[in-house]
Amino acid sequence: MSAQWQTLVSQKLYLATQLAGLSRKQASATDREATLQGAIELALRARKLMFALVARYHQQNRATPATVEELTTLIADTPDAELLTDLTRTPGSWLNHLDQLEVAQSEPPRQQKTVSEENIIAVSTAAGPDRSADGLLETLAAMKAFMTDLGERHAEW
Repeated sequence: MSAQWQTLVSQKLYLATQLAGLSRKQASATDREATLQGAIELALRARKLMFALVARYHQQNRATPATVEELTTLIADTPDAELLTDLTRTPGSWLNHLDQLEVAQSEPPRQQKTVSEENIIAVSTAAGPDRSADGLLETLAAMKAFMTDLGERHAEW
């Protein structure tokens, strides 16, 4: 049964990777944004499915945890719970990046302040997660590597 879940996660990661790659080739900004948002949504779905896969590795066959916190509560005191908790707290990790992307996807864009002579104090760039195709492709590759490692560790048991 875990093999089917692993296949489903792999499928979502593959499709997200394809969309992220396509976003680089789009001529219009709208098409780039549409393919990138589609890739992000597929990556978020893959993350949720991966949580279900991890739960199944730990005999929680009916569980469908939506968050790391829900998953680590189910599989408390296991190496996988510790690893996932560490990934969530590690800036730049694939799990941390997806958390940031989820927040960015779920909120309206921030209003840009207008610039005039009277209000120029300093120049700063907009804060937020890396929404580039390259950044997403990196995250997807890290997710795939994590899933492969996870599958190999649990196949040994």
